[in-house]
Amino acid sequence: MADTEHYVRDDVRGFLDMLEQMGGQSVEELGAVEGRQQMKALGAVAESEPRKLAVIKDLTCPGPAGEIPLRFYDTKESREAGPCVIFIHGGGFVIGDLDVYHALCSEISHHLDLPVVSVDYRLAPEHTFPAAPDDCEAAARWVASSPAELGREITGLVITGDSAGGNLTIVTTNQLMNEPADAPVIVQAPIYPVASDVSQHSSLAAFAEGFLLTGAAMSWFTEQYGGDANDPRHTPMVGDCSNTPPTVVCTAGLDPLRDSGREYASHLVSLGTEVVYLEFPGIIHGFTTLRKAIPSGQRDLEAFLDATKLMVERYK
Repeated sequence: MADTEHYVRDDVRGFLDMLEQMGGQSVEELGAVEGRQQMKALGAVAESEPRKLAVIKDLTCPGPAGEIPLRFYDTKESREAGPCVIFIHGGGFVIGDLDVYHALCSEISHHLDLPVVSVDYRLAPEHTFPAAPDDCEAAARWVASSPAELGREITGLVITGDSAGGNLTIVTTNQLMNEPADAPVIVQAPIYPVASDVSQHSSLAAFAEGFLLTGAAMSWFTEQYGGDANDPRHTPMVGDCSNTPPTVVCTAGLDPLRDSGREYASHLVSLGTEVVYLEFPGIIHGFTTLRKAIPSGQRDLEAFLDATKLMVERYK
């Protein structure tokens, strides 16, 4: 039987070889400010072009420490009452912004035919835990209130995000399930999330070097973010997950975080939550924003969005 554990797709191998030839420093060597620039630079060469949509505009909403920047996407100029997607970006709680995730958010709106609001929450180390979850919760509650700025009647929320944003997806969903907003969370869809303590996972040991996201970077991000690992708003699986709405989880086969997503999906299944779990073999962490460099990731993203669309149709 083939070794599926370390199967690497040809386009993934080509991308990893290119990164190795380019050399360069890792995020923990660069620090937060240069790390943010590096993520933007990588996105500029590795990410697909954004979709053309009827509506793309920058907004703000009130937050606990001032205005939170948002970007609003929609395939239609106006629409009937219905769900809205909240997108929460990744980047280890330290890097990432609205621009890095612009093409992905346009793809999500295009594929789901739903409005999307992308949240530019405060980043560590300038703003440590719980700044990020505070901002994401405030933004989600604002969207749920059908604010005039959106020009939409919002009947339900679909919360999604990748990596650190996958963690914040789960945390925000849990907060809104425990203390409901003006519109309910109907589906959550974390993408390769950090849901538990990853330090003991075999996927971290197996893929700590050479697969874009490194074990050293993970440790550095965790240190920058701060907070208490025993707080469920930091590590969702230490809390009560019994009140979780229908969920779609995807992971990447060559990701140090793979086992965290596996563990979370399995935990939800054991609690009786309706779950779709998709693990994409032979691909790395971050593939949803590297689709020009790793074209096969487009099909995986579409499979994930198809599953999310199916779940939304069932519950909207």
